[in-house]
Amino acid sequence: MSASLKKFYIIAWVFGLIFYFLDYVIRSAPAVMIPELVNNFNTTELKLISMVGTYYYTYSTCSLIAGIALDKFGGKKSLFVGTLILGIGCLLFLISSQVAGVSGRLLQGAGCAFAFPGCVYLASKGFSSKSLATAIGFTQCIGMLGGTAGQFIVGPWVEEGVNIHTFWLWSGIFTIITAFVLFVVIPKEDKSEDLKENKTHHLGYLEPYKIVFKNPQSWLCGIISGLLFAPTTIFAMTWAVAFFEKDKGFVFHEAAITSAMVAFGWVFGCPLLGFITDKMGRRKPVLVGGAVLMIISLLQLIYLPELYPAKISMFILGLGSGAAMIPYSVIKETNPDFVKGSATGAINFITFGVTTLLSPIFSRWFGKSLEASSGNLHFQHSILFWVVGIVLAIFISLLLKETGSKARSEI
Repeated sequence: MSASLKKFYIIAWVFGLIFYFLDYVIRSAPAVMIPELVNNFNTTELKLISMVGTYYYTYSTCSLIAGIALDKFGGKKSLFVGTLILGIGCLLFLISSQVAGVSGRLLQGAGCAFAFPGCVYLASKGFSSKSLATAIGFTQCIGMLGGTAGQFIVGPWVEEGVNIHTFWLWSGIFTIITAFVLFVVIPKEDKSEDLKENKTHHLGYLEPYKIVFKNPQSWLCGIISGLLFAPTTIFAMTWAVAFFEKDKGFVFHEAAITSAMVAFGWVFGCPLLGFITDKMGRRKPVLVGGAVLMIISLLQLIYLPELYPAKISMFILGLGSGAAMIPYSVIKETNPDFVKGSATGAINFITFGVTTLLSPIFSRWFGKSLEASSGNLHFQHSILFWVVGIVLAIFISLLLKETGSKARSEI
């Protein structure tokens, strides 16, 4: 690929980051407007939370569809359709009916499923392998900034009286505008020529996934990423506020800020660890190092809580969990170039699968017993649950093949 074409892909990737930022804003915003959405859809709080959760049904399944679309049709058409679907999903929230609410949330999940794989696809076209992990880490950083904005900026807006219809209207309009901008800036690809060059013109729509899922390294990447993401997505962003309130006696405001520090840690950790692994030319040492940092922060939180505030502990946890993005580089480097999109869709699917399996286990063992047995011991046992998962991720990472630039140059 020519240098000038690579520059166009980098420009397209930058606009793709806007799509990914909007993905996280729209994903997290309903959490700070639950009473308003209950009134809008004329439903109960329990039904609304269930409605908001339908996002993940289409997000997980469409991650696989997004991978196929990127490999078969390229970035231009795939990201345009994904962003357009997300915009339409936002606009459906303007209709005051439960059917529109569920449909809108399902479309939001389906559209968002194209955001991260699409950004990684564009990054892999525009950046060399020496800087790919940095680009992927920065991509996740932008996503986490969107997640932070969806709660810490949208929340105060709603409290100050901004109508939620205004938010969803402008979210939809801006997302649809982004869709057309992406269609213009993403370079046109001749996928037929690309397939011929790789001698894969005979592949069907599911063949790329057969290639990816038959590779044991793909499964290792997804499982490791899932185990490293779970303490932050399940514990820090779902349960942590309640655990800090009940087990540690924090007031709500303090508990909310403490748990939110994980997102700030991600913002810095994802690009930082990606940069370090690219500079070193090694993936596994940085992956293991990030996991060890997570373990240290969690152990300090339960055994040496007076050493420094819990906010710093949670920030370090988020910083270390940036290592969860490194397997996204490894899976692309350990599979053929012509299945780049499917590889990202596959790891998204496996990662989401791991967190989906762990969430009810943690809820049953520790979440349901929060009221009955709250206290320091309950908090300690719940944290050790995640420590065991991270240790398992470290052992599995030892089975990974090193795919960094130095390892490839040595071969």
